[in-house]
Amino acid sequence: MKILCLGHIIYDITFPLEKFPTENTKNRVQERIECGGGPASTAAYLLGCWGADVYFAGIVGNDYYGHKLKEEFKKAHVNTDYLELKEDYDTPSSIVLANKENGSRTTFAYKPKKVIMKPFELDFKPDVILIDGQEYERSLEILKKYPEALTIIDAGRDREEIIELCKLVKWVACSKEFAEKVTGMEIDYNNFDTLTSVYKKMKEMFKNEVVITLEDKGCFYNNEIIKSIKLKSVDSTGAGDIFHGALTYYLSRGYDAVNALKLANYAGAISVSRIGTRNSIPTKEEMEAVYNEFK
Repeated sequence: MKILCLGHIIYDITFPLEKFPTENTKNRVQERIECGGGPASTAAYLLGCWGADVYFAGIVGNDYYGHKLKEEFKKAHVNTDYLELKEDYDTPSSIVLANKENGSRTTFAYKPKKVIMKPFELDFKPDVILIDGQEYERSLEILKKYPEALTIIDAGRDREEIIELCKLVKWVACSKEFAEKVTGMEIDYNNFDTLTSVYKKMKEMFKNEVVITLEDKGCFYNNEIIKSIKLKSVDSTGAGDIFHGALTYYLSRGYDAVNALKLANYAGAISVSRIGTRNSIPTKEEMEAVYNEFK
């Protein structure tokens, strides 16, 4: 089972804070955490750590951060044959302030001028394809070339390109914010009918499987809220990316949709109880233990 993850990659530097700083003050921290981030790339990292045969396609600069990210993938057994190292391009990076007091995170992301990834030809046939829409041209080519693959999009932004890609995949896994913006409707957690109405409209728009993530409440699929587990949140960075990586893993292993989503919820919940992005990914053994406890 070969999996291709295609999309955005960034280098994260996270500063854990006991509380959010006051403007115009100097603040000293005792810890910083550095690792890769980005939706499709974090999913690829999770899949590699969990033993999947996974490839990542994306673009970084031929610079310090770019090589750090490539080495990080190598340690997780992610194939980087399709990772483009581009000259005269700065690898995207971000500073993340993780407020341990309430689990929120504030991100300052640097992404240089828009560049388009070069066309590439795969030397394998992917069984599963996960995209995040950040490499539109290459994503479009791949989806059209391998229509028989299990295809999933991590839809986070309501850009027209991402909306178009949503119509070409078998699974749209999106945030509450994306669902509200593309439908023009608002979700009220106190009114279940608003969830069903948004879900119905998305199904009509995309004509595929749709799941809407609802942060700590779990996710919404097939007119049902699939609940998550409650853990103390200290850093929510990358939780959605980890959810999508776990969902991809379990769907690729033949799990039914409800159980795959339940396990993806658990993976995201565990991640917010830890600081950082990729180093907050639970192990498969942790996932099995949590699943057995709460099923």
